[in-house]
Amino acid sequence: MKKIAKKVFVGMSGGVDSSVAAYLLKKQGYNVTGVFMRCYNLDGCSEKDAEDARRVAEHLKIPFYVWDFEKEYKKKVVDYMIRGYKSGITPNPDVMCNREIKFGLFLARALKMGADYVATGHYVRLRRKSDPNTPNHIRIPRKKDDSEHSDGFVGLGRYSLAIAKDPNKDQSYFLWTLTQRQLQHCLFPIGDYLKPKVREIARRAGLPTADKKDSQGICFLGMVSMDEFLEKYIPKKKGDVLDAKGKKIGEHIGAHFYTIGQRQGVGNIKHQKGNQIHKPVYVSKKDVRKNVVVVEEEGSPALYRSVARLSDLNIINPIGPNRGKRTKVNVWTRVRYRQPLAPAVLEKSQVLNSKRQTWKLVFKNPQKFVAEGQSAVFYKKNGEMLGGGIIV
Repeated sequence: MKKIAKKVFVGMSGGVDSSVAAYLLKKQGYNVTGVFMRCYNLDGCSEKDAEDARRVAEHLKIPFYVWDFEKEYKKKVVDYMIRGYKSGITPNPDVMCNREIKFGLFLARALKMGADYVATGHYVRLRRKSDPNTPNHIRIPRKKDDSEHSDGFVGLGRYSLAIAKDPNKDQSYFLWTLTQRQLQHCLFPIGDYLKPKVREIARRAGLPTADKKDSQGICFLGMVSMDEFLEKYIPKKKGDVLDAKGKKIGEHIGAHFYTIGQRQGVGNIKHQKGNQIHKPVYVSKKDVRKNVVVVEEEGSPALYRSVARLSDLNIINPIGPNRGKRTKVNVWTRVRYRQPLAPAVLEKSQVLNSKRQTWKLVFKNPQKFVAEGQSAVFYKKNGEMLGGGIIV
């Protein structure tokens, strides 16, 4: 009896990475369908990307669809980002896009249409664990209203994600919200390749996107700057830029527009002779209610934090023994994309006289530019990703 090929829907963005992902899967014998996800886009570049994806699908002789998620993307990703900046945090739209769109709506629709898997061009490695049934691990109870994104360790960690072979392109940082339920339907074909090799595969296969430049920044903005976008929703309001001693050294256009660790464009800071602000300065703190931005010179202790408190924790695999009400687990972590992994202790404690649990990361060495709203992602020393949470 002839074996029926597994069906996989590939999210094709019109770039070289997802094009090669589709090519490799077809070469491996999968029944491949290409899908371009039409999302919210400001400068119209998505039309060109959709056409590029269609040309690749025609070259590979695979079915191709365009699925319209524009309204959902606006609500779940764009509006989330605007709310974040208004409240004074630094949101991460790439994490939210993966959670809500690519491995939320796209995965759900693909499975409904009979797919066994979905695939993307993410640089990350997916592994199946051989013996997941290790008892007494940290568990996060499933929330009644969060069945899509918190599975309470159903299956006890049969799948794991790890840093890609190409550390310069690794995107595991943006995928920490994925669950075992989602991972059993995911494929990441290019995670074991270096970027130059992906380009080489595309050229040899004659893919139309082989030499297309990689996209930069937040995808829906296109060539529109973040400040230009936010100005439509958050009015500019002049405020003071203060140094470490509280002295006014310049003015800014509104505290909402700045992020912790930002160096470029930090207000109108005067570098006058006799003023000690000659070295580069970075945003160390901001107060959106008082509309104040504080900057510090490189090396200032104020740019570092020893502890980060977390919310919305998601653990992909069990990561440590349960020691009652208090649990400490050694992990390797990053609090910014492409930041080198740093040793830390993930600690769970129970609030006194309450059933509420809190989580925090205690860094063995203080970490730079820890921003509220960004993701803290945990790994084993060997690069296996364990999960993550949002810094609060």
